[in-house]
Amino acid sequence: MKFGTRIIHNGHEVDPHTKAVGVPIHQVSTFNQDSLDHFGKYDYARSGNPTREALEETVTLLENGTQGFAFASGMAAISSILLLFSPGDHLVVCDDVYGGTYRVLTTLFSRLGIDVSFVDTTSLAEIRKAIRPNTRGLYLETPSNPLLKITDLAGVAGIAREHGILTLVDNTFMTPYLQRPLDLGCDIVLHSGTKFLNGHSDVICGFAVVGDPGLAARIGFMQNSFGAILGPQDSWLVLRGLKTLKVRMEESQRGALAVVDWLCRQEKVIEVFYPGLATHPGFSIQQTQAAGPGAVLSFTVATIELTRRLLEELTLAAFAVSLGGVESIISYPAKMSHAAMPRDEREARGITDTLVRLSVGLEDPGDLIADLDRVLNR
Repeated sequence: MKFGTRIIHNGHEVDPHTKAVGVPIHQVSTFNQDSLDHFGKYDYARSGNPTREALEETVTLLENGTQGFAFASGMAAISSILLLFSPGDHLVVCDDVYGGTYRVLTTLFSRLGIDVSFVDTTSLAEIRKAIRPNTRGLYLETPSNPLLKITDLAGVAGIAREHGILTLVDNTFMTPYLQRPLDLGCDIVLHSGTKFLNGHSDVICGFAVVGDPGLAARIGFMQNSFGAILGPQDSWLVLRGLKTLKVRMEESQRGALAVVDWLCRQEKVIEVFYPGLATHPGFSIQQTQAAGPGAVLSFTVATIELTRRLLEELTLAAFAVSLGGVESIISYPAKMSHAAMPRDEREARGITDTLVRLSVGLEDPGDLIADLDRVLNR
Protein backbone atom coordinates (compact mmCIF):
# COMPACT_ATOMS: atom_id res chain seq x y z
CA MET A 1 0.00 0.00 0.00
CA LYS A 2 1.11 3.53 -0.67
CA PHE A 3 1.55 6.08 2.09
CA GLY A 4 -1.83 7.81 1.77
CA THR A 5 -3.63 4.48 2.01
CA ARG A 6 -1.54 3.25 4.96
CA ILE A 7 -2.44 6.35 6.98
CA ILE A 8 -6.11 5.37 6.79
CA HIS A 9 -5.77 1.58 6.75
CA ASN A 10 -3.28 1.21 9.58
CA GLY A 11 -4.74 -1.77 11.44
CA HIS A 12 -6.82 0.44 13.73
CA GLU A 13 -9.48 1.69 11.33
CA VAL A 14 -12.25 -0.39 12.97
CA ASP A 15 -12.72 -1.06 16.69
CA PRO A 16 -12.85 -4.88 17.04
CA HIS A 17 -15.30 -4.76 19.97
CA THR A 18 -17.95 -2.33 18.69
CA LYS A 19 -17.12 -2.11 14.95
CA ALA A 20 -16.90 1.66 15.34
CA VAL A 21 -14.99 3.28 12.46
CA GLY A 22 -12.21 4.62 14.61
CA VAL A 23 -10.31 4.04 17.83
CA PRO A 24 -12.19 4.77 21.07
CA ILE A 25 -10.76 7.05 23.75
CA HIS A 26 -9.88 4.77 26.66
CA GLN A 27 -9.99 7.50 29.31
CA VAL A 28 -8.91 5.29 32.19
CA SER A 29 -5.95 5.08 34.54
CA THR A 30 -6.14 1.41 35.47
CA PHE A 31 -7.45 -1.95 34.23
CA ASN A 32 -9.17 -4.82 36.05
CA GLN A 33 -7.17 -8.06 36.31
CA ASP A 34 -8.82 -11.50 36.33
CA SER A 35 -6.11 -13.54 38.03
CA LEU A 36 -3.26 -13.15 40.49
CA ASP A 37 -1.08 -15.29 38.25
CA HIS A 38 -1.99 -13.88 34.85
CA PHE A 39 -2.27 -10.14 34.35
CA GLY A 40 -3.84 -8.85 31.16
CA LYS A 41 -2.09 -6.88 28.45
CA TYR A 42 -2.91 -3.59 30.22
CA ASP A 43 -2.58 -2.93 33.92
CA TYR A 44 -1.80 0.77 34.49
CA ALA A 45 -2.16 3.46 31.83
CA ARG A 46 1.37 4.82 32.25
CA SER A 47 2.61 1.42 31.09
CA GLY A 48 0.11 1.04 28.28
CA ASN A 49 -3.21 2.38 27.02
CA PRO A 50 -5.10 1.03 23.97
CA THR A 51 -5.64 4.49 22.46
CA ARG A 52 -2.00 5.49 22.87
CA GLU A 53 -0.91 2.09 21.56
CA ALA A 54 -2.97 2.55 18.39
CA LEU A 55 -1.26 5.89 17.80
CA GLU A 56 2.21 4.48 18.52
CA GLU A 57 1.63 1.61 16.12
CA THR A 58 0.38 3.98 13.41
CA VAL A 59 3.41 6.28 13.64
CA THR A 60 5.68 3.21 13.67
CA LEU A 61 4.01 1.92 10.51
CA LEU A 62 4.50 5.26 8.74
CA GLU A 63 8.19 5.46 9.72
CA ASN A 64 8.82 1.81 8.73
CA GLY A 65 9.99 1.04 12.27
CA THR A 66 9.44 -1.88 14.62
CA GLN A 67 8.18 0.06 17.65
CA GLY A 68 7.17 3.61 18.47
CA PHE A 69 6.59 5.58 21.64
CA ALA A 70 4.28 8.54 22.27
CA PHE A 71 5.33 11.19 24.79
CA ALA A 72 3.74 14.20 26.42
CA SER A 73 5.73 16.64 24.23
CA GLY A 74 8.51 16.74 21.68
CA MET A 75 10.97 17.68 24.42
CA ALA A 76 9.69 14.80 26.58
CA ALA A 77 10.50 12.46 23.69
CA ILE A 78 13.95 13.97 23.15
CA SER A 79 14.83 14.06 26.85
CA SER A 80 13.61 10.52 27.44
CA ILE A 81 15.66 9.20 24.53
CA LEU A 82 18.76 11.06 25.75
CA LEU A 83 18.50 8.96 28.91
CA LEU A 84 20.00 6.18 26.78
CA PHE A 85 23.34 7.89 27.43
CA SER A 86 25.42 7.76 30.60
CA PRO A 87 27.90 9.96 32.48
CA GLY A 88 31.13 10.19 30.51
CA ASP A 89 29.42 9.75 27.14
CA HIS A 90 29.92 12.24 24.34
CA LEU A 91 27.42 13.32 21.68
CA VAL A 92 27.93 15.08 18.34
CA VAL A 93 25.02 17.43 17.61
CA CYS A 94 24.15 19.61 14.61
CA ASP A 95 25.14 23.20 15.31
CA ASP A 96 21.82 24.98 14.68
CA VAL A 97 19.77 22.43 16.61
CA TYR A 98 16.38 23.47 18.00
CA GLY A 99 16.83 25.76 21.01
CA GLY A 100 14.96 23.46 23.39
CA THR A 101 17.30 20.60 22.54
CA TYR A 102 20.30 22.91 22.96
CA ARG A 103 18.97 23.98 26.36
CA VAL A 104 18.38 20.48 27.71
CA LEU A 105 21.78 19.29 26.50
CA THR A 106 23.74 22.24 27.89
CA THR A 107 21.92 22.74 31.18
CA LEU A 108 20.46 19.39 32.29
CA PHE A 109 22.37 16.57 30.61
CA SER A 110 25.66 18.41 31.07
CA ARG A 111 25.01 18.16 34.83
CA LEU A 112 24.72 14.40 34.38
CA GLY A 113 28.21 14.25 32.86
CA ILE A 114 27.20 13.96 29.20
CA ASP A 115 29.46 16.04 26.95
CA VAL A 116 28.33 17.59 23.65
CA SER A 117 30.12 18.94 20.57
CA PHE A 118 28.06 21.15 18.23
CA VAL A 119 29.32 20.83 14.67
CA ASP A 120 28.25 21.59 11.11
CA THR A 121 26.79 18.18 10.26
CA THR A 122 26.38 19.13 6.60
CA SER A 123 30.05 18.15 6.42
CA LEU A 124 30.77 14.45 6.93
CA ALA A 125 34.41 15.39 7.45
CA GLU A 126 33.47 17.65 10.38
CA ILE A 127 31.47 14.83 11.93
CA ARG A 128 34.40 12.43 11.62
CA LYS A 129 36.73 14.99 13.23
CA ALA A 130 34.35 15.48 16.16
CA ILE A 131 34.04 11.78 17.04
CA ARG A 132 35.96 10.73 20.16
CA PRO A 133 36.58 7.31 21.76
CA ASN A 134 33.67 8.03 24.15
CA THR A 135 31.25 9.29 21.48
CA ARG A 136 28.01 7.33 21.77
CA GLY A 137 25.56 9.24 19.61
CA LEU A 138 25.05 11.58 16.65
CA TYR A 139 22.05 13.89 16.99
CA LEU A 140 20.75 15.43 13.76
CA GLU A 141 18.02 17.62 12.32
CA THR A 142 17.58 17.68 8.58
CA PRO A 143 16.31 20.11 7.50
CA SER A 144 17.62 21.85 10.60
CA ASN A 145 15.72 24.42 12.62
CA PRO A 146 15.74 27.29 11.64
CA LEU A 147 18.34 27.48 8.84
CA LEU A 148 17.09 24.45 6.89
CA LYS A 149 20.56 22.90 6.59
CA ILE A 150 20.64 19.43 5.03
CA THR A 151 22.61 16.51 6.44
CA ASP A 152 23.40 13.39 4.41
CA LEU A 153 21.58 10.82 6.54
CA ALA A 154 22.88 7.72 4.76
CA GLY A 155 26.43 9.09 4.96
CA VAL A 156 26.14 9.86 8.67
CA ALA A 157 24.57 6.46 9.37
CA GLY A 158 27.56 4.83 7.67
CA ILE A 159 29.98 6.76 9.89
CA ALA A 160 27.97 5.80 12.96
CA ARG A 161 28.08 2.11 12.07
CA GLU A 162 31.87 2.29 11.64
CA HIS A 163 32.16 3.58 15.22
CA GLY A 164 29.35 1.57 16.82
CA ILE A 165 27.33 4.64 17.83
CA LEU A 166 23.67 5.60 17.56
CA THR A 167 22.20 8.00 15.02
CA LEU A 168 19.24 10.08 16.25
CA VAL A 169 17.25 12.20 13.78
CA ASP A 170 14.61 14.81 14.51
CA ASN A 171 12.26 14.36 11.54
CA THR A 172 9.68 16.97 12.59
CA PHE A 173 9.99 19.21 9.52
CA MET A 174 9.75 16.41 6.97
CA THR A 175 7.37 13.89 8.61
CA PRO A 176 7.45 10.27 7.40
CA TYR A 177 5.48 11.35 4.35
CA LEU A 178 8.54 13.10 2.93
CA GLN A 179 11.49 11.42 4.69
CA ARG A 180 12.08 8.17 6.57
CA PRO A 181 15.47 8.16 8.32
CA LEU A 182 15.22 4.53 9.45
CA ASP A 183 15.18 3.49 5.78
CA LEU A 184 18.47 5.39 5.37
CA GLY A 185 20.21 3.47 8.17
CA CYS A 186 19.53 5.72 11.18
CA ASP A 187 18.62 4.22 14.55
CA ILE A 188 16.06 6.52 16.18
CA VAL A 189 13.57 8.95 14.65
CA LEU A 190 12.16 11.75 16.81
CA HIS A 191 9.21 14.05 16.26
CA SER A 192 7.53 16.96 17.84
CA GLY A 193 4.14 15.54 16.92
CA THR A 194 2.67 18.88 17.98
CA LYS A 195 3.64 20.08 14.52
CA PHE A 196 2.76 18.42 11.22
CA LEU A 197 1.80 14.97 12.52
CA ASN A 198 -1.11 16.37 14.52
CA GLY A 199 -1.37 19.42 12.27
CA HIS A 200 -4.12 21.38 14.01
CA SER A 201 -2.30 23.34 16.75
CA ASP A 202 -4.38 21.73 19.49
CA VAL A 203 -2.13 19.02 20.99
CA ILE A 204 1.34 18.93 22.53
CA CYS A 205 3.01 15.56 21.87
CA GLY A 206 6.23 13.83 20.84
CA PHE A 207 7.33 10.54 19.31
CA ALA A 208 10.31 8.23 19.05
CA VAL A 209 10.43 5.34 16.57
CA VAL A 210 13.16 2.70 16.29
CA GLY A 211 13.99 -0.19 14.03
CA ASP A 212 15.99 -2.45 16.36
CA PRO A 213 13.89 -4.53 18.80
CA GLY A 214 16.63 -4.52 21.44
CA LEU A 215 16.83 -0.74 21.35
CA ALA A 216 13.03 -0.60 21.47
CA ALA A 217 13.04 -2.65 24.68
CA ARG A 218 15.45 -0.19 26.31
CA ILE A 219 13.33 2.79 25.27
CA GLY A 220 10.14 1.09 26.41
CA PHE A 221 11.68 0.63 29.85
CA MET A 222 12.64 4.32 29.96
CA GLN A 223 9.23 5.48 28.80
CA ASN A 224 7.52 3.46 31.53
CA SER A 225 10.06 4.42 34.20
CA PHE A 226 10.24 8.14 33.41
CA GLY A 227 6.52 8.33 32.73
CA ALA A 228 6.27 11.27 30.33
CA ILE A 229 3.57 9.55 28.30
CA LEU A 230 0.82 10.96 26.06
CA GLY A 231 -2.73 10.82 27.43
CA PRO A 232 -5.56 9.00 25.65
CA GLN A 233 -7.54 12.08 24.60
CA ASP A 234 -4.49 13.69 23.03
CA SER A 235 -3.59 10.36 21.41
CA TRP A 236 -7.04 10.22 19.80
CA LEU A 237 -6.72 13.78 18.51
CA VAL A 238 -3.37 12.97 16.88
CA LEU A 239 -4.81 9.82 15.31
CA ARG A 240 -7.50 12.03 13.80
CA GLY A 241 -4.97 14.61 12.61
CA LEU A 242 -2.72 11.98 11.04
CA LYS A 243 -5.45 10.90 8.64
CA THR A 244 -4.96 14.06 6.60
CA LEU A 245 -1.14 14.19 6.80
CA LYS A 246 -0.59 13.41 3.12
CA VAL A 247 -2.97 16.04 1.77
CA ARG A 248 -1.88 18.65 4.32
CA MET A 249 1.81 18.18 3.54
CA GLU A 250 1.25 18.28 -0.20
CA GLU A 251 -0.85 21.45 -0.06
CA SER A 252 1.40 23.25 2.46
CA GLN A 253 4.49 22.32 0.44
CA ARG A 254 2.83 23.64 -2.73
CA GLY A 255 2.19 26.91 -0.93
CA ALA A 256 5.74 27.09 0.41
CA LEU A 257 7.20 26.67 -3.08
CA ALA A 258 5.09 29.57 -4.35
CA VAL A 259 6.00 31.82 -1.40
CA VAL A 260 9.70 31.03 -1.77
CA ASP A 261 9.61 31.83 -5.48
CA TRP A 262 8.09 35.22 -4.67
CA LEU A 263 10.45 35.99 -1.76
CA CYS A 264 13.50 35.31 -3.91
CA ARG A 265 12.45 38.18 -6.18
CA GLN A 266 12.03 40.80 -3.45
CA GLU A 267 14.70 43.48 -2.98
CA LYS A 268 14.12 43.77 0.76
CA VAL A 269 14.61 40.03 1.30
CA ILE A 270 18.33 39.39 1.81
CA GLU A 271 18.45 35.58 1.89
CA VAL A 272 15.97 32.70 1.70
CA PHE A 273 16.66 29.35 3.35
CA TYR A 274 14.69 26.51 1.76
CA PRO A 275 15.94 23.11 0.53
CA GLY A 276 13.67 23.29 -2.51
CA LEU A 277 15.85 26.00 -4.03
CA ALA A 278 18.36 24.74 -6.60
CA THR A 279 20.85 27.22 -5.08
CA HIS A 280 20.52 25.68 -1.61
CA PRO A 281 23.81 23.95 -0.63
CA GLY A 282 21.94 20.79 0.36
CA PHE A 283 19.58 20.69 -2.62
CA SER A 284 21.05 17.61 -4.30
CA ILE A 285 21.17 15.60 -1.05
CA GLN A 286 17.61 16.58 -0.23
CA GLN A 287 16.56 15.33 -3.66
CA THR A 288 18.00 11.90 -2.93
CA GLN A 289 16.83 11.36 0.66
CA ALA A 290 13.44 13.09 0.79
CA ALA A 291 10.35 13.24 -1.40
CA GLY A 292 10.13 17.02 -1.19
CA PRO A 293 11.45 20.17 0.50
CA GLY A 294 8.62 20.57 3.02
CA ALA A 295 6.51 23.51 4.13
CA VAL A 296 8.91 25.43 6.38
CA LEU A 297 11.23 28.18 5.20
CA SER A 298 13.27 30.95 6.77
CA PHE A 299 14.41 34.29 5.38
CA THR A 300 16.23 37.45 6.42
CA VAL A 301 15.10 40.96 5.59
CA ALA A 302 16.94 44.26 5.27
CA THR A 303 16.31 45.83 8.68
CA ILE A 304 15.14 45.06 12.19
CA GLU A 305 12.30 47.54 11.65
CA LEU A 306 11.07 45.54 8.67
CA THR A 307 11.41 42.35 10.70
CA ARG A 308 9.17 43.83 13.39
CA ARG A 309 6.59 44.90 10.82
CA LEU A 310 6.49 41.43 9.29
CA LEU A 311 5.94 39.78 12.65
CA GLU A 312 3.36 42.22 13.93
CA GLU A 313 1.41 43.27 10.83
CA LEU A 314 0.81 40.12 8.77
CA THR A 315 -2.83 39.10 9.02
CA LEU A 316 -2.79 35.62 7.46
CA ALA A 317 0.14 34.18 9.42
CA ALA A 318 -0.09 33.91 13.18
CA PHE A 319 2.90 35.44 14.98
CA ALA A 320 3.45 32.50 17.29
CA VAL A 321 5.69 29.75 18.57
CA SER A 322 5.44 26.39 16.76
CA LEU A 323 4.79 25.33 13.16
CA GLY A 324 3.04 22.69 11.11
CA GLY A 325 -0.56 23.76 11.66
CA VAL A 326 -3.30 24.24 9.10
CA GLU A 327 -2.74 27.97 9.63
CA SER A 328 0.47 29.66 8.53
CA ILE A 329 2.71 30.59 11.46
CA ILE A 330 5.52 33.14 11.38
CA SER A 331 8.08 32.89 14.16
CA TYR A 332 11.07 34.83 15.41
CA PRO A 333 13.83 32.31 16.22
CA ALA A 334 15.96 34.81 18.16
CA LYS A 335 13.26 35.18 20.82
CA MET A 336 11.25 32.01 20.31
CA SER A 337 12.69 28.67 19.21
CA HIS A 338 16.28 29.71 20.02
CA ALA A 339 15.73 32.07 22.94
CA ALA A 340 17.61 29.60 25.18
CA MET A 341 20.75 29.95 23.07
CA PRO A 342 23.16 32.74 24.12
CA ARG A 343 23.22 35.62 21.66
CA ASP A 344 26.83 35.10 20.56
CA GLU A 345 26.23 31.37 20.02
CA ARG A 346 23.03 32.09 18.12
CA GLU A 347 24.54 34.73 15.84
CA ALA A 348 27.61 32.60 15.18
CA ARG A 349 25.23 30.02 13.75
CA GLY A 350 23.54 32.58 11.50
CA ILE A 351 20.39 32.98 13.60
CA THR A 352 20.34 36.76 13.41
CA ASP A 353 17.88 39.39 14.61
CA THR A 354 16.50 39.82 11.09
CA LEU A 355 15.75 36.11 10.54
CA VAL A 356 12.14 34.95 10.50
CA ARG A 357 10.75 31.45 10.04
CA LEU A 358 7.53 30.80 8.15
CA SER A 359 5.52 27.59 8.31
CA VAL A 360 3.12 27.69 5.38
CA GLY A 361 -0.38 26.44 6.15
CA LEU A 362 -3.39 25.73 3.98
CA GLU A 363 -4.29 29.28 2.98
CA ASP A 364 -4.29 30.08 -0.71
CA PRO A 365 -0.66 30.90 -1.64
CA GLY A 366 -1.77 33.96 -3.59
CA ASP A 367 -3.41 35.39 -0.50
CA LEU A 368 -0.29 34.72 1.60
CA ILE A 369 1.90 36.42 -1.00
CA ALA A 370 -0.43 39.42 -1.15
CA ASP A 371 -0.25 39.72 2.64
CA LEU A 372 3.56 39.54 2.58
CA ASP A 373 3.68 42.06 -0.25
CA ARG A 374 1.46 44.49 1.66
CA VAL A 375 3.90 44.52 4.61
CA LEU A 376 7.23 44.19 2.79
CA ASN A 377 6.64 46.60 -0.07
CA ARG A 378 4.14 49.18 1.09
